[in-house]
Amino acid sequence: MRDRITGAKALMRALQAEGVKTIFGYPGGSIMPVYDALFDYTRGEKKCFDHILVRHEQGATHAAEGYARVSGQVGVALVTSGPGVTNTLTGIADAMLDSTPIVVIAGQVPIAALGTDAFQEVDLVGVSQPISKWSYQIRRAEDVAWAVSRAFYIARTGRPGPVVLDFAKNAQVEEVDWEPKHVDFVRSYVPYPKLDDEAVRQAAELINNAKRPLALVGQGVELGNAQEELKAFLEKADIPAGRTMLGLSALPSNHPLNVGMLGMHGNYAVNLKEQECDVLIAIGMRFSDRVTGNTKTYAKQAKIIHLDIDRSEIDKNVKADVAVVADCKESLPAITALLNRNRHREWHDSFKPLNEMERVKVIEPAIHPQSGPLLMGEVVNMVATQAPDDAVLVTDVGQNQLFATRYFKYHHRRSICTSGGLGTMGYGMPAAIGATFGAPHRTVCCFMGDGGFQMCIEELGTIMEQKAPVKMILLNNHYLGNVRQWQDMFWMRRKSFTKMLNPCYEHIAQAYGIDYEAVTDRQRLAKAVERMLATDGPFILECAIKEEDNVLPMTPPGMNVNEMMLEV
Repeated sequence: MRDRITGAKALMRALQAEGVKTIFGYPGGSIMPVYDALFDYTRGEKKCFDHILVRHEQGATHAAEGYARVSGQVGVALVTSGPGVTNTLTGIADAMLDSTPIVVIAGQVPIAALGTDAFQEVDLVGVSQPISKWSYQIRRAEDVAWAVSRAFYIARTGRPGPVVLDFAKNAQVEEVDWEPKHVDFVRSYVPYPKLDDEAVRQAAELINNAKRPLALVGQGVELGNAQEELKAFLEKADIPAGRTMLGLSALPSNHPLNVGMLGMHGNYAVNLKEQECDVLIAIGMRFSDRVTGNTKTYAKQAKIIHLDIDRSEIDKNVKADVAVVADCKESLPAITALLNRNRHREWHDSFKPLNEMERVKVIEPAIHPQSGPLLMGEVVNMVATQAPDDAVLVTDVGQNQLFATRYFKYHHRRSICTSGGLGTMGYGMPAAIGATFGAPHRTVCCFMGDGGFQMCIEELGTIMEQKAPVKMILLNNHYLGNVRQWQDMFWMRRKSFTKMLNPCYEHIAQAYGIDYEAVTDRQRLAKAVERMLATDGPFILECAIKEEDNVLPMTPPGMNVNEMMLEV
């Protein structure tokens, strides 16, 4: 007997076959047949999905990103055509730049109406191809099973990323004989390049002969689940390691070889030492301009080893002397096996005076101020001190992001969700919602500025409906703080449209039925954080922050990394 079903129901079965448990979405006309099919799969004995109704399609993609980041699974967003799917483009671009595996499924007008400027028609494949790993239009019901399997295979394998499926309405309602498909090969797509033994040998030789080696650890270690392999590599050769913002939880904060965060607002010593090391080992990172500063002068004294799964990253920004193109879960052990046990005590000791300078001039004043208004650093430090060791940090973008990533503590893998490459304001709140579903047993702490909080403020409705236990820390300085800092430092203090008139956040919290507390002085901070973390459910903690609190250290844009400033 034939099992004949609609394309919409075929999508349900295909998603089920991929192990999907959670879908973030928003219904509309062109995706209505899918939502009708979804009805039966979200309730009763047949239930296999949780559908989270977001309040804006951009929120669906960011929630899918947060889910993917903490769970290691593919996040799924389901939206309608036209403005529904164009609202997801920011999230798709964000996922592409940060290598986050999500699949966005969007309705489309029927094939017969394509090209007629039909209601809510948009060329989704055309607009999404440049910002996705793969974009495909499902025109027939018989292609559903294959397209979904291929989409998930591409999204999760190799260097992960977003995939877009444009699902024509006629294909949703047509019937097809159901036949599951399993795609594990795509011609010309090589997700896991073959490890080059000679490159491994050359890398090991450089490291064995190094006097001042330095590792730069990126998110590729997290994506490759190679955290233990990284530790074994670093510990055998006694290599100090800096981490990129997205790679912060790839190595625990308290690991003795962790020397801090790289980049424009990273730690002082590790940034300066990039200009002194003799061998620089980049692992699963892409030499972002926010890490390298001026590439013309970056690490010119060092031999550079670049480990990356994506061949296109090799020599793109910084020329490598040895390139090891492979999954770091495979390449790291291969190199480690050829390493000599080593100690670099003098090299490690050279970091100490620089660390002390930063501690005295920047860190202590930021996290333990003696007087004046609250500072962002002390709020982050207080939350980090009281939060469970397995807490997940989610940030929005701006000063809140830079302070939070600097002063939070990372003890477990997959503990940070932040928008790195695109720098998307509004990312924080929906990503935190996704993180609560991706890691339901972990505490999710989301730091936001007053600007980013209002960018996706409608997602408070999703938090309210789902009772998502997001701990929202609103760092309110009545400014677009990061832009204000640049205006003060580089634009003669001409604060052009960065001052903000904000609403009463207490009233907003009350309207959504979310617990709230405001802190204006540090004497109440510890108790307020304790109450927030003890609350069973969502919480908004609004902190009145010094208006002109600056993020330091800082490498001015276009400058050399060793020209990092400890004070303004």
